[in-house]
Amino acid sequence: MQEFHLQSCTTPPAIHFDSISLSFDGELLFSDFSATIGAGSCTCLLGPSGCGKSTLLKIVSGNPDLSYSGRVHFNGVENPGISWMAQSDLLLPWLSVQENVLLGARLRSEITPELREMAGHLLDEAGLADQGEKLPAELSGGMRQRVALLRTLLEDRPVILMDEPFSALDALTRLKLQNLAARLTRGKTVLMVTHDPMEAMRLGDKVMVLRGRPAGLVASIEMDGATPRNPEDGQVQQGYVKLLKLLMEEI
Repeated sequence: MQEFHLQSCTTPPAIHFDSISLSFDGELLFSDFSATIGAGSCTCLLGPSGCGKSTLLKIVSGNPDLSYSGRVHFNGVENPGISWMAQSDLLLPWLSVQENVLLGARLRSEITPELREMAGHLLDEAGLADQGEKLPAELSGGMRQRVALLRTLLEDRPVILMDEPFSALDALTRLKLQNLAARLTRGKTVLMVTHDPMEAMRLGDKVMVLRGRPAGLVASIEMDGATPRNPEDGQVQQGYVKLLKLLMEEI
């Protein structure tokens, strides 16, 4: 199968968290939290449940329901262009699979024959070529997650936020979609939440481990080489063991 590639015309910026403080249900979730997410690279966030990983993505996305002090900025870029994949697939039940993949362009009245062709290529690569005319209710949970991922990738934004994007997939499909996502997001600024240390080792240029309440950075692991990495690679294996030790200490 010929590989399909997206091309972005905007230079991806870094993401800077400067002195973020935020309380949730009366408990301090972040206190003067600062970190930088590298421009044009993939950063994976790991840490115990409830430590604020998903909240960081919501802060970057500009979620209006969050009230916090501090600042998030993008190297002086006011509106960098962000695509966000939440944990819920958020598919519109009355639209077909293909129309859900094209939702962003549909809302902007930007659908073209070329974009439809791109959506078809992505559905094919994700193993959904025969599902394009079905409604979300006719799909399994894993299929729905694949559709949500394709919708996020097709937006082709400089900044991509993904919250557990492969969690509902079986092992073989997960590897295939990780490979697809790594290829299509290469050179973009990606911030991805995951609970899977091996996934982080395969896809992350940098892996950040958070502790919770209030959230703090435990450690960062820098990875060399292009993604997706081979799980049997020595660097991947060493990083995996290190990550497991760090995460066990935070549980």
